[in-house]
Amino acid sequence: MGKTIDLNRSVYELVTEEPEVAVIMMGLGFRRIAEPGMLETMGKFMTPIKGAKMKRIDPNHVRETFRAHGYEVEG
Repeated sequence: MGKTIDLNRSVYELVTEEPEVAVIMMGLGFRRIAEPGMLETMGKFMTPIKGAKMKRIDPNHVRETFRAHGYEVEG
C-alpha cells in the first residue's frame, strides 16, 4: 500500500509524521523549512498548497512531485 499525503494539512503535521516530506519540499524550493524554528512556527499554519501559492509555484507541480516520490496525493 502506498503513502498518502493531504496537501491541505499543515507542513508541521506532514513533516512530523513523515520526515521525507521536508526533503521533498526543500527540493521544490521551500528552503526555509530547514531553518531552526521555522517548522515549529510558520509550519504549524502553512500548508504545502498555501506555500506554493505564496512562492508562485504551480500547485500542480507540487502534487506531481509528491506523486513522483510515491505518494497518493489528496488536496
